[in-house]
Amino acid sequence: MLGWSIVAAVTAVALFSGATWQTPWRDLVQPFTISFIFTCSIVPLVAFAMPRLMRGVSCRFRFPYDWVVLIPAMAALGLTGSTIAIAVLRTIGYIRPGQTGTWFLAALKQSLIMTLIFGIAVSAFEGMRARLEDARMALRTKERDEAEARRLAAEAQLAALESRVQPHFLFNTLNSIAALVHDNPAGAERMTTQLASLLRSSLDHESPLVSLADELQVVRSYLEIERVRFGDRLRYAIDADAAVDGVRVPRLAIQTLVENAVKYAVSPRREGGTITIRAQGHGSRARLDVHDDGPGFDATSLPGGHGLDLLRSRLSMLYGDDAAVAIDSRPGHTTVAVDVPVERKLETEK
Repeated sequence: MLGWSIVAAVTAVALFSGATWQTPWRDLVQPFTISFIFTCSIVPLVAFAMPRLMRGVSCRFRFPYDWVVLIPAMAALGLTGSTIAIAVLRTIGYIRPGQTGTWFLAALKQSLIMTLIFGIAVSAFEGMRARLEDARMALRTKERDEAEARRLAAEAQLAALESRVQPHFLFNTLNSIAALVHDNPAGAERMTTQLASLLRSSLDHESPLVSLADELQVVRSYLEIERVRFGDRLRYAIDADAAVDGVRVPRLAIQTLVENAVKYAVSPRREGGTITIRAQGHGSRARLDVHDDGPGFDATSLPGGHGLDLLRSRLSMLYGDDAAVAIDSRPGHTTVAVDVPVERKLETEK
């Protein structure tokens, strides 16, 4: 407002005092001071009132009818500011008694002109600021809606993928229990109890990520269930570094790999098979290996919807390009390695 007041005072001196570039600066001090008093009385009123008045009038009237209200309002502000300036000049003794009316009429023209110029500038600025703010809010709303849509789509896709994993495991386990009901009721009962425990541990987690320690507990429960069915034909070992217990992995990810190993390396073979699960940390990465001694498979021709295909999709959705699945399969040796970042730990999500 001080800057506007100085500019307005200089403009008023140049327009209304008859000053030129050749006028000595000492002769300009008095008219500049008087003009500065007037502009300092008018500019704050206009700067304070016009933005608020502009917003209120714009909501009720369209262009050009809004200016029918704004221009008289500017004139009223100019008259009010001129009255304040004359009161100040009278207070300091510059205007003598009886000269108030003369001064008011003499200053009225330039006060109204300067008020209209400044008021129109403020109104135009306020209009542009309001449109810019509306555009900014619209952009933020659009970005927020798009981000929310992407998040919901990702969650829906992840939920769909997980729903295809969990029933697959559940149906296989129930089939195992059904196979033991007549021949081994006690084994079927133990499997039912272990299944209840396993389902509780897997369904208690709302997040798609769980700690490696929790995931390995699920794997142990699953393997113990399957050992009731296969007996000594199923042999397994779990070797995990304690340092990576808190690493976050997709829920039922390792269990899915172990289930595939049981299905293809243990179940079809009379001698059964051995499954080894290893988890090791390597700097900022964690490597999870599931190894079996089965007949192997062609990793380049996996059908869509296969457990490994689902796992890749889940890793891509949860980690982007920061996770990978590597497969090394040949007769007598199959290893599926999952590489994930170690930053996703339980402590960082509390």
